[in-house]
Amino acid sequence: MKSTLFNSKAFSIDAGLLLLRLLAGGTMLSHGWAKLQNVMAGNLQFGDPIGIGTETSLYLAIFAEFLCALLLVLGFLTRIVLVPLMITMLVALLIVHAPDPFNVKELAFIYLGMFVVLFLTGPGKFSIDNKL
Repeated sequence: MKSTLFNSKAFSIDAGLLLLRLLAGGTMLSHGWAKLQNVMAGNLQFGDPIGIGTETSLYLAIFAEFLCALLLVLGFLTRIVLVPLMITMLVALLIVHAPDPFNVKELAFIYLGMFVVLFLTGPGKFSIDNKL
């Protein structure tokens, strides 16, 4: 017996893109929220992986990992907000964790993969972008 819920290929793709946005953006939010909490507590300690200063690096990471991740979850300005997220994961993968074994940099690699897929496909039907 065929299920009518997943009978439509278009619905399945859009549901999959929604789930991917919620997972990628929602889990990235936890990283950004932790950094934002540290800043609000006065802790500005952070690395300077690309030589732009520790505070600037921290604020850019918060911008990407919190604000851009939140917009990704909502599906608003999706392809635009994915650019800072992809850059952040590239820095984590290729610079911050460059000398580490793959199992340490694996999370950045997986996030980067999810962000690239969403960049290529777009947010899907269940997004604010689709309503505009």
